[in-house]
Amino acid sequence: MIKSTILRAALLLAAAPALAAVPTPPRPLTDPALLVSPINPNARPLPVADLVFTRSAGDQVWSADGKSLFLVTNLSGRFNIWRMSSHGSWPVQMVQSDDVQSGLAASADGRWLYFTQDKGGNEYSDLFRMPSGGGAIEQVTRTDDVSEDEPLLAKSGAIAIAHKRKEAAQTNIAVLEAGSVRLLTDEKDPQWNWQAVAWVANDSALIANRSTTGGTEGQIWRIEVASGKATLLIGKKGVTYAASAASPDGNAIAITSDEGSGQDHAGVLDAGSGKLRWLPATPWEQTSGAMSPDGKSLLVRTNEDGRSTLALVDVATLAARPLPLPPGVNSAPGAAFAPDGRSLIFTHAGADTPADLFRYDVASGASHAITQTAMASLNPATLPKSHIVTFKGFDGTLLSAVLTMPLNLKRDGSAPAIVLPHGGPTGQSQDGFSRTAALFASHGYLVIQPNFRGSTGYGRAFMEANHKDLGGGDLKDVLSARDFLVATGYVDARRIGITGGSYGGFMTLMAIGKAPGAFAAAVQQYGIINWRTMWENEDARLQAYQRSLIGAPDEYKGVYEAVSPLTFIRAATAPLLSLQGENDIRVPRGQAQEVADILKAKGNTVETIFYPAEGHGFRKRENQLDALQRTLDWFERHLKPAK
Repeated sequence: MIKSTILRAALLLAAAPALAAVPTPPRPLTDPALLVSPINPNARPLPVADLVFTRSAGDQVWSADGKSLFLVTNLSGRFNIWRMSSHGSWPVQMVQSDDVQSGLAASADGRWLYFTQDKGGNEYSDLFRMPSGGGAIEQVTRTDDVSEDEPLLAKSGAIAIAHKRKEAAQTNIAVLEAGSVRLLTDEKDPQWNWQAVAWVANDSALIANRSTTGGTEGQIWRIEVASGKATLLIGKKGVTYAASAASPDGNAIAITSDEGSGQDHAGVLDAGSGKLRWLPATPWEQTSGAMSPDGKSLLVRTNEDGRSTLALVDVATLAARPLPLPPGVNSAPGAAFAPDGRSLIFTHAGADTPADLFRYDVASGASHAITQTAMASLNPATLPKSHIVTFKGFDGTLLSAVLTMPLNLKRDGSAPAIVLPHGGPTGQSQDGFSRTAALFASHGYLVIQPNFRGSTGYGRAFMEANHKDLGGGDLKDVLSARDFLVATGYVDARRIGITGGSYGGFMTLMAIGKAPGAFAAAVQQYGIINWRTMWENEDARLQAYQRSLIGAPDEYKGVYEAVSPLTFIRAATAPLLSLQGENDIRVPRGQAQEVADILKAKGNTVETIFYPAEGHGFRKRENQLDALQRTLDWFERHLKPAK
């Protein structure tokens, strides 16, 4: 029965017109038969609590004197601000709140730490500040109908902020001076947004980005703060240019662009002459990052098929010095350099290593960890390992995925497996630490995180290949990842589950509706069931993003029917668990309720959990623990034989 159902689903999906292979960076195919489950007698199933109590890190910023670091972490179970020595120490908590802080920025005079905070995950932030040494918190802005975010501090004390009105789709730049907010830009097109990047020329001007919500075009501007006069430095129709940093005088600007190749690459723009200088070509995604305070060095990150490296680049010569980093996900914040430029901070994570913060000495090239986030039970020696695997999609397109392989498996076709599609869709599964992948692999499941068409990291053509086809070709890619699992010889095709959040939740719903029988159980978190009701209820900025993917509902009625799980969900047979935040403005509560009502009415096994005071994703530790435990229990119940 299951085989015949899968065959019918395969025929249904194959009925769509064939597409030509989408170009992506060249790489060899992986032979699934050569993948091996290592033997390790010390391996044990991971407890859910140990994964959830392993701390996570958010924003980080240096103090003005370089002696301390401020960081957002959930040591207490809430993502709040803590302070620690920049050489490493036990951190001291500075803020105690149920709400999450972000956008950390330290004043140049050393007096204040600024940050932003929303209410219960509603994504409408206000600006706050507190003394750098700790003390009473002051609310700088108090606007329920405006989100003020991304504070960028000038040495003069002025603050540039991202300013978005609730009824507007576009984000503008405002300046906060002497307690009053003044708009510097007045964007009329709802598909375009502004972002302040760097104060230059003795704080008289700002380097800024203007870009489309869908990421299809971007420009770099210089704005005179006193007059608001904006001058276009570089821009071209259909090309993305984005600044990440600038020298103090504003002459050298670190940029990322997809000019020419359709793949992001890094370089330096001379603001006076308009001359561009590029780093050596690479087929992989490459982005510029922070610039040293003297403007002589910049960080560049290269993302090669889900694993990233960092290099320190000389701005004058573009000579690159790679940082000696282990494989995995390596990244640096926008203000990575210490105030004196002699050190910088970055984070590293791997499949068997939760993310930690490192300090790098520019002169010696030495680095050391300054945080330890993992619980003692998460020993890399006994944790499952990952592989980057490559296989072909239905049309010959090269697809990559992160495969986490359990230890001590027999190749007898009996193991359960999980397919874990990422959110976005403009996102990427990278080879960092995933609680979900580590948990399930330690419990004997093969876990694959596919980078289906629509993902970033593989060039613009691949990123745009699912536009107006959501849940079409990209779902076929997810099913190809499922087939790859079976081809390893370890997996039982009747015991494969699927789970994901946001767009991963949408893919989960599409999969069980369009390919019933392909998955034996499903867990979707805050996934879209109905794009039309999404449009009617979502924030204007999210409408602009939705328009970039599938157009507006009155213009593309047929597309909306074809890309909504609502069209197919009544065919679903797999047991479904839905997890949803009450305050989610991206995927409102009603989406989860709608799918629950439909499937319950036809007698399916369905369970739906709503978490109060949570937005798009669960930030409170008790809710993270509950959600992960429920997900494990669901798959243990439906994918493994009864004990």
